[in-house]
Amino acid sequence: MGQIQRIGCVLLLGGTLLACSQAPQEQAQITAEAPKTVEKPFKQYSAAEFFETTTLFGSAINHDGSAALVTSDASGVFNAYRYPLDGSAPTQLTHSDTDSINGLSWFPADDRILYSSDQGGNELNHLYVLNADGAATDITPGEGHRALFYGWHNNDKQFFVATNERDNKAMDLYLYNIEDFSRALIFENTDALGLQSVSDDGRWVVISKVNTNADDDLFIVDLNAEDKSPKHITPHEGNVTHAAYTFTPDNQYLIFGSDQGSEFSQAYRYELSSGTTTQEYAADWDVAFYYFSENGKYRVAGINADAQTKLDIVDTTTGKALILPALPEGDLNGVNFSKDEKHLVFYINSDVSPSNLYSLSIGAENAKRLTNSLSPAMDEIHLVSSEVIRYKSFDELEIPSLLFKPKQASADNKVPGIIFIHGGPGGQTRKGYNALMQHLVNHGYAVLGVNNRGSNGYGKTFFHLDDKRHGEDDLQDIVFGKKYLQSLDWIDNEKIVVMGGSYGGYLTMAAMTFTDEFQLGINIFGVTNWVRTLESIPPWWESFRQYLYDELGDPATDKERLHRISPLFHADKVKKPVLVVQGANDPRVLQVESDEMVAAIRANNVPVEYVLFDDEGHGFRKKANRITAQEAYLSFLKTHL
Repeated sequence: MGQIQRIGCVLLLGGTLLACSQAPQEQAQITAEAPKTVEKPFKQYSAAEFFETTTLFGSAINHDGSAALVTSDASGVFNAYRYPLDGSAPTQLTHSDTDSINGLSWFPADDRILYSSDQGGNELNHLYVLNADGAATDITPGEGHRALFYGWHNNDKQFFVATNERDNKAMDLYLYNIEDFSRALIFENTDALGLQSVSDDGRWVVISKVNTNADDDLFIVDLNAEDKSPKHITPHEGNVTHAAYTFTPDNQYLIFGSDQGSEFSQAYRYELSSGTTTQEYAADWDVAFYYFSENGKYRVAGINADAQTKLDIVDTTTGKALILPALPEGDLNGVNFSKDEKHLVFYINSDVSPSNLYSLSIGAENAKRLTNSLSPAMDEIHLVSSEVIRYKSFDELEIPSLLFKPKQASADNKVPGIIFIHGGPGGQTRKGYNALMQHLVNHGYAVLGVNNRGSNGYGKTFFHLDDKRHGEDDLQDIVFGKKYLQSLDWIDNEKIVVMGGSYGGYLTMAAMTFTDEFQLGINIFGVTNWVRTLESIPPWWESFRQYLYDELGDPATDKERLHRISPLFHADKVKKPVLVVQGANDPRVLQVESDEMVAAIRANNVPVEYVLFDDEGHGFRKKANRITAQEAYLSFLKTHL
């Protein structure tokens, strides 16, 4: 990281940051623990204490059902760990102190693992094999390309990998040998379409074609057939979107999502032999994911229900919900079953508790907690759960949001408010632990996590309301979020801040440029020049380039509008202090954008602070950098608010 320089009220840091259905028929049963009560005065924690919390993800179980493969930043950088299911001490498997590592999978019959890693956040991931002796091999070597793991062949001797080494716009599919990592090209993606899924018998490949950002099609390719022409499997009229979820364990059916005839995506079953499609599963929200255990004994459906994940886990042999023992309050996610389907692991996450991993033997009375992710110095009793609220925007549209009220706040002790805007466009602020938000709330700042029009999870009509209206209608949703905060008797009406990451960083800068509503702005990896951003999208985004253009505008034909909504070209309108955070290796929002935005604001003698991380891309991968950025947010707020 670089050094801190103070020039008048300008703070320069060398460092960076990141920005980001339907009610189930039978729910997995969860019993909530009684909420804790807090004794006043409560405790405030430093940024370092908040980020001593460990972030965990991944939960694949190894071949003998003894351990889970987990990715953790306990070392300060994401690495792969082996967590025994019996609760004994974990073992760190990789030891990177620079580039983040993502543990992907165990090998089918031994304890080797596959993992991926890029270089400094450039998103050019390669795949590696880690042997039992700790030696690692890059099985996708070369420069300038990326590789993705697409699963194991059911013969346990081969696996599928996609790379764009032949054409940087297209992901081709290869079949790798498990012993010597020799490979064969099995699907050449000549049309640079979206490579969605491959069946584990290696016969069927699913690809997608984007027609517009509201309409697409799925195609299936039979790799065993003499004619390997893609077969269209989602004929429809009007605008319909689709996504491949999974093949059934017997490879007789493809399960895919579709919003045909609905505001929300539902699950459908396509029979590969006959081409017949029937509805598989429906809910009142989006079906976000759908999959089976190894042999199909259990089916897991995930529902995005009002910014919270609800799981429906069913024993397919009985059709009944899997009954889980009493568990702490929160969302279940990351559910994985052992090969023999006798054990499972899962995470529980809530606003006040980061994800913790649990193991369970089917039928046991209790689950075993394998991790304690919250910082040892902290107690969740001092943290805050969010409330789902809705407020009306300029056109009476209801905007769903999450409201965090600090424990200090009252009508007699009014607190400042922060409008926090998620990334995307098309992301969603969701329930669950967020150290960035909790740290600010803990220090007396109310946070309103706004799901402005265009956010995912509230139906396709809501999702498309911002198409080519970015920086206009969705910006008014942010302004009316401020008005909502000002209606609360515990908010200091004169101290409202706007803050966001990635696309949320753009809306932050738009709010500071095109309105005079907010006292401060904190822009984290935000776009400020849409013309440059859309002209410089990574080549591997080719399969959904048209999607982006329909959503945001084509720089070849919409340059005037893109220029009009880009804060960089109107920086003279910024009159109040701004903090900008940027990663030097960001392939999405190039550093030059933030450099130019900061210089333009500074030229107007407006206070601006710049935090540039030379070892990050689009988002934080290193714990030390998260702490640096978090301290910068709080310092900026205290200094200027």
